Amino acid sequence: MRALGGDQVDEAVASCTATLRTVVDRDWEGVKAGRVEWSCLHTAEHIAGDLIAYAGQLAGRAQDAYVPFEITLDEGTDNAGALHVIETTGALLSAAVRTAPRDVRAFHPYPFRSADREGFAAMGIAEVLLHTHDIAEGLGIAYAPSEDLAEAVLACIFPHVQPGPAAWPTLLWATGRGNLPGRAPVTEWHWHNNLVIPAERLTLTGVRPGAAHDLRLGGDGGFEWIDGGPYQGTREAAGMTVKAYEAGVLRPEFGLFALVRREDGRAVGGIGFHGVPDDEGRVEIGYDLAEAARGQGYATEALRALSEWALARDDVSVLFAAIEPDNLASQAVVSRAGFVPASVAEERTAHEGHDAADGALLLYVRRA
Repeated sequence: MRALGGDQVDEAVASCTATLRTVVDRDWEGVKAGRVEWSCLHTAEHIAGDLIAYAGQLAGRAQDAYVPFEITLDEGTDNAGALHVIETTGALLSAAVRTAPRDVRAFHPYPFRSADREGFAAMGIAEVLLHTHDIAEGLGIAYAPSEDLAEAVLACIFPHVQPGPAAWPTLLWATGRGNLPGRAPVTEWHWHNNLVIPAERLTLTGVRPGAAHDLRLGGDGGFEWIDGGPYQGTREAAGMTVKAYEAGVLRPEFGLFALVRREDGRAVGGIGFHGVPDDEGRVEIGYDLAEAARGQGYATEALRALSEWALARDDVSVLFAAIEPDNLASQAVVSRAGFVPASVAEERTAHEGHDAADGALLLYVRRA
């Protein structure tokens, strides 16, 4: 699962224009594009509009709404001209993605009201791939992008969708454009950009499945780490994220977050949940730091921020943290973050099926 950036935007646009240029002499204005309600020419215009809109959001650092502009083709623009506009707007998005710093986020409504440069790249690529498919379907020609590009789009902005036997048919199914055996047709869908939670000195940055896959294999997950990072617990948590994604049970907001230091953009550790809340709203939380980041209050700050975010939700009522009896530093962290030793009844509940079921561990809780 590769990361998405300017090169992949260029790749998507090149696959679009190479395919559609073979039928540039056909009637695009009088033919409906696949399952959408637009003509093929209007759909090409829509591709260009999405590309320039995403470039504008990211380059303009829009924070509260869409930048109020749109692009339209000049009257009389032919099919070749429409493809030139797609190439041009694609180049603008590619440039915006390449030049945006890693920590920059701009407004996009789904689902947490912002996206970073990889999210905008993924959304732009998805628009190109899917609407090229629509146009090709309307004109009766074959089209399929590279499997690894479709796979990367799924892992980036469809982390809640279980991967299928092949990525491209899965992406078509996930956007209501096809069927997959054993899965109900999709009638409504949205992008799913990653969540970020601000803290005082840190930003808790949601780790996507592709980044988690890289971390699990020993990579950096696309983050710049301080010396000694990421620590082993973060890599193990990344493996849990990948397994949940592959099983189709990942809820990314209850996955892994990298702790990114604001002052220099370097990651110092990881924090996250051991799964989704149960029917009673109970969920376990865990964290670790690179050794060089310990003793500076980062773990307490991150645990407070994530706990407050979680307990503000309707589906979370109790957070658990399980700690080794001799880990006095971690016991101090959870205490400073508002956790208290679990009651006998809470310990019994944990032992009946939660991850914090090891009787050798001390159990701490924080309640809503």
